[in-house]
Amino acid sequence: MNGAPHSLIEVRDLTIGYGDRLVLEGINFDVRRGEVFAILGVSGSGKSTLLKHMIGLYQPIRGDVVISGASIVHAEGDERLRILRKFGVLYQGGALFGSLTTVENVRLPLDEFTDLPEVAKDLIALSKLRLVGLESAATKLPADLSGGMQKRAGIARAIVMDPCLLFLDEPSAGLDPITSAGLDALIRELARGLGITFVMVTHELASIYSVADRIVVLDPKTRGIAAEGVPSWLRENANQPWVRQFLKREAA
Repeated sequence: MNGAPHSLIEVRDLTIGYGDRLVLEGINFDVRRGEVFAILGVSGSGKSTLLKHMIGLYQPIRGDVVISGASIVHAEGDERLRILRKFGVLYQGGALFGSLTTVENVRLPLDEFTDLPEVAKDLIALSKLRLVGLESAATKLPADLSGGMQKRAGIARAIVMDPCLLFLDEPSAGLDPITSAGLDALIRELARGLGITFVMVTHELASIYSVADRIVVLDPKTRGIAAEGVPSWLRENANQPWVRQFLKREAA
């Protein structure tokens, strides 16, 4: 590839916290188009809090998050809606509605944001279920799905509007290793096949080495970024010993 990859997300001088408590202070990083980018750190380092600021759920104390050249921090009204529609989100619990079938859950964003005919909405939702290997479960309720199937259904709903960007909060949480590996494979397929950019918060190192192109490791002591780069390289070469231990899952 000629030249530096274009950044889809730019996090600039971001300071976040709750009340008087600072969680992260003055952090900077980019997420490149088409990559799988992971946010790591020990418990309490601010991983999920950072993700929530990146998707516009919370306002930062200072700094900016720019997605496709537009600030989600400062945008209002129609401009903010335009940015929000550029990405999908898979929350840790899957967030499926128990009274709706799988296909009805997947088509919810189409019901809310489009005026497409009912038949078209169903066809689009079914096509997304097919992408994640769940077409046969279209008429099942969430209670009849395994944990892994619920996560896949959540991904199908997150991509039903064809976003260029997908945020995942602990996608492998609660899954057995085989199911988790299958979800990793799906993320790789969607990233490579559809060109979707992924930003994921996770503590699963196996997933990191399987799918992540680059990572940042958050440091709760400095409230900053301890390391950034290719995970396998950082595992052996990170400047801070605790980062290498963390990425090798070794005791300090």
